[in-house]
Amino acid sequence: MSAPTDALPILLLNGPNLNMLGTRQPEVYGADSLADAVARARAAARDVGLELRDLQTNHEGEMIDAIHAARGAVCGIVINPGGWTHTSVALADALVVPEVPVLEVHISNVHAREPFRHHSYVSPIAAGVIAGCGIAGYDYAVRRVAELVGAPQG
Repeated sequence: MSAPTDALPILLLNGPNLNMLGTRQPEVYGADSLADAVARARAAARDVGLELRDLQTNHEGEMIDAIHAARGAVCGIVINPGGWTHTSVALADALVVPEVPVLEVHISNVHAREPFRHHSYVSPIAAGVIAGCGIAGYDYAVRRVAELVGAPQG
């Protein structure tokens, strides 16, 4: 399925330490790499006729700059904020700037883990939260953004 010529892409953002997927705590995060997760999200976007742009960074300012640059340039954001989920008011504040649907993704079930992981600064502004589904959560989040913005479902 091809996207309409005026369709804006989805922005996929991955926060700190997600570049270590597949090697960092595979008993918690699984054996799939970040490249596997991005490929899965890209395939889901292609299925609904949208482009996917992606960024992984361990630097909060770089993430915030990318979110600011997304205003008017993307139709939605899928974000796995990693540890910033529980600590960053600045990230949550930035995510309202693009004025697009935001889907929060966590590979593990953060609610079944340490108590500090139960709080998210992102969840109150997110259109949805997907946790505990492994990298399949990226696929689900992309498809949900597409639904929210009215993209044809493949």
